[in-house]
Amino acid sequence: MSDDVKPVGVAVLGLGNVGSEVVRIIKDSADDLAARIGAPLALRGIGVRRVAPDRGVPVELLTDKVEELVSREDVDIVVELMGPVEPSRKAILTALEHGKSVVTANKALLSTSTGELAQAAENAQVDLYFEAAVAGAIPVIRPLTQSLAGDTVVRVAGIVNGTTNYILSAMDSTGTDYESALADASALGYAEADPTADVEGYDAAAKAAILASIAFHTRVTADDVYREGITKITPADFATAHALGCNIKLLSICERITGDDGQERVSARVYPALVPLTHPLATVSGAFNAVVVEAEAAGRLMFYGQGAGGAPTASAVLGDLVMAARNRVLGSRGPKESKYAQLPIAPMGLISTRYYVSMNVADRPGVLSSVAAEFAKREVSIAEVRQEGVEDGGRRVGARIVVVTHSATDAALSETVDALADLDAVLGVASVLRLEGSGI
Repeated sequence: MSDDVKPVGVAVLGLGNVGSEVVRIIKDSADDLAARIGAPLALRGIGVRRVAPDRGVPVELLTDKVEELVSREDVDIVVELMGPVEPSRKAILTALEHGKSVVTANKALLSTSTGELAQAAENAQVDLYFEAAVAGAIPVIRPLTQSLAGDTVVRVAGIVNGTTNYILSAMDSTGTDYESALADASALGYAEADPTADVEGYDAAAKAAILASIAFHTRVTADDVYREGITKITPADFATAHALGCNIKLLSICERITGDDGQERVSARVYPALVPLTHPLATVSGAFNAVVVEAEAAGRLMFYGQGAGGAPTASAVLGDLVMAARNRVLGSRGPKESKYAQLPIAPMGLISTRYYVSMNVADRPGVLSSVAAEFAKREVSIAEVRQEGVEDGGRRVGARIVVVTHSATDAALSETVDALADLDAVLGVASVLRLEGSGI
């Protein structure tokens, strides 16, 4: 490579696990990266909250004046790895307004402000890349935006949160309860001190919004995603799932659906569901992620790997950085935001799937028939019923009924569950889970 080739200036914002790994790779793989890009990368500075000599990098590279750093003339690409929505949003917009391409892993920001950021990138004629925002090292964004650009994607579904998958895998393999599995995940570093974003499905919902936006050429935000977490899953749910030949996974499902009125809509939803053991997602264990993409011509494709962690996420960030740097060298741009379809968001009540309903009931004759009648009134067809006794200290004190339905709308099932809760014979509806598998 000629010595007079102009370096591509890079600013990194954030020096946590991912940021530190990105900085290390830029330094240790400098020659390889330069050969792939066609020009060397020059690290111009690192934006941090605390400037100190103990950060593992030359202190002269550190600055807490982030907006000044991203505005510098010698910076061509900004890599944002700070995390929170603010001040990241302001820093990214400042960078884009100054003509810098941006690489980010900020799923929370993207799931609420993709349109604003994409428009700013379009105005400045620069790149906005975010492969690392969904499923860590697993390449999902680029296949959707490039490899399948000539195809019609009909569904994207999978396991996109490693913390919840670790917890559910532990409950499945050991029979432990949710609280114990969460404590184990926390001790091993898989769960944050405040795990709410993971266990209540917010993290997965943010990723679902990003995937749906790209797959269906429609702006989808996190607020458009129906969300349920895993905190109510019990060992009894797993026991029944096993009896049904299933596992339980927190799924993110994004799909293009056509209603009875002929209108195409986008559905994006996150919830724990029973998945048949014959489906590849059922065997994804530990903190691993997997995403299944279904397209009209390509058929079903599956992407599997490590969905979090410093090194895996840094791999995705570096892939984006190389692409953005190549474009800078060649004077070109990557794909811009595609939102031409502008499909409406489908209300959750329209979504049809199968259901598993578990309830505690009085142990007396006629209970099963009264329960079945409530399903029939709302045209929710029953596929299977399981009934077992409930004991306390060796004495039978009630019964547990598990109903598995055929496909029904969420609205019809919700009405049925409300009606069941009002029956004198039903002591309580313990669990309502969906069954997914044939469609994902």
